[in-house]
Amino acid sequence: MNTETGNIYKELGISDKVYQFSKEILDSLSTRFAEIDKTAEYNQLKVIKAMQDNKVSEACLLGTTGYGYNDLGRDTLEAVYASVFHAQDALVRPQITCGTHALALALISNLRPGDELLSPVGKPYDTLEEVIGIRPSKGSLAEYGITYKQIDLLADGSFDYENIKNAINEKTRLVTIQRSKGYQTRPTLSVQKIGELVSFIKKIKPDIICMVDNCYGEFVERLEPTDVGADMVVGSLIKNPGGGLAPIGGYIAGKRECVENAAYRLTSPGLGKEVGASLGILKDFYQGLFLAPTVTAGALKGAVFAANVYERLGFKVVPNATEPRHDIIQAVTFGTPEGVIAFCKGIQAAAPVDSFVTPEPWDMPGYDSKVIMAAGAFVSGSSIELSADGPIKPPYAVYFQGGLTFEHARFGIMKSLQSIVDAGLVTL
Repeated sequence: MNTETGNIYKELGISDKVYQFSKEILDSLSTRFAEIDKTAEYNQLKVIKAMQDNKVSEACLLGTTGYGYNDLGRDTLEAVYASVFHAQDALVRPQITCGTHALALALISNLRPGDELLSPVGKPYDTLEEVIGIRPSKGSLAEYGITYKQIDLLADGSFDYENIKNAINEKTRLVTIQRSKGYQTRPTLSVQKIGELVSFIKKIKPDIICMVDNCYGEFVERLEPTDVGADMVVGSLIKNPGGGLAPIGGYIAGKRECVENAAYRLTSPGLGKEVGASLGILKDFYQGLFLAPTVTAGALKGAVFAANVYERLGFKVVPNATEPRHDIIQAVTFGTPEGVIAFCKGIQAAAPVDSFVTPEPWDMPGYDSKVIMAAGAFVSGSSIELSADGPIKPPYAVYFQGGLTFEHARFGIMKSLQSIVDAGLVTL
C-alpha cells in the first residue's frame, strides 16, 4: 500500500488488510471486466445510432415551458428511446416522478375495471403492493375493481409454467414481469428468460399485454425485453438510462397503443403526448442517455466486485461471484440487522455528498418494515449512483447498486468491508 494511490486509500480510512484483500480479488476479474466493456461498446454505439437516426440537434436541448406544445426536444427524445428499445413509441417525461410512478401509470392506463393483473414471477417490489392493492391504499388498482393473481417462482428460481397456464383466464389483461429481484434473494431474470416467458404466455392468450419492470436492467445486456416480445418496458431515469445526469423522470416504451394509453392517463384524455413542458432539463436527459451504457458498465463491474468480495468472506450473495449478470443490483445476505447497518454505513462514508451522515433504519413510505438507505448522491435517491439499502427484516439482506464510475464503486465496497471489519463482524 506504499504507493500514491495506496496512501490516499489510507487517508480515506482503508486499512492495509482491507486494501490487500480487495486488490487480490480485483486482480482476478480482468477477463470478466473485458466482457462487460464489450457490451458497453455495443450499447454505446446503439445509443449513438438512435440519436443520429432521429436527427438530434442543438435545438433539441433547449426545452419548453407552459403547455409544451410542439416541443421538438421532447418529441425527438421519445423517438430516440423508441429506437433504442426497438419499440413503436415511447413516453419519456420529467412529469413521471419515479419508477413506481412509471409502473403505476403503465398499469392503471392499460387496465380497466373487471380486468385481472397477473404476476408470474412472484411478489412484486414493495412499493407496488399499494399500487396493486395487496396492501390497501387510496387509488389502488383494487379500488377500481382490478383483481390480482400471483404465481410464485419455483424453488430453483424458474417459472412455474403449469400454474401460470392455469392462472390465465378470460379476465387476464396484463402480465407484469419484474426483471430485477427487488427486496428478494431470487435470481434476476435474463432477457432470454423473459422472452421465453412472454412467448409461452402469448401462445395461451395472444392479446395479453406483457409489461416488464426494466428497472436496474437497461444496458446490462445487448438486448432489451422489447427485443424478445414484451409489449412494454418501464423504468426510471434516475437509474440506468439517466446516466447519473437526469434529475427526475421515467419512461415507458413499447407498443404504440400501450404508450398512448399511458400518455392520456399522465396528462388528460384528449391531450396525451401533446402537452408536458420539458422545463429546461432535456440536455441532461440526452447526455445522460448517451453516457448510460458506460455508466451502467461501471456499476456492473462494482456489483461483480462486491459479489466476489463478500462470497469470499462466506456470505450468501445473489448473483454469486461467477454467474452471468442481468441487472446492476448485488444482494448480500448477512443474517443479522447489524451486518446490513454496518454495510450501509460504509457505503454512506464513501459518498461524495453527505459522507459525514450516518444512515439509520426508518419507516419509509411504501414499505412494510423499517428500511435503511445509504445514498450520498448528486441526485436525491438516484440508485445509478453509489447506494445501498435493505429492509430490516429476515433474512437481513442488503442490496448494493450503482456507482457513476467503477473507481467509486470499488471504493464504496472497500468502505463497506472496512465498516464491517471495524464492527467486529468479520476478520480478515
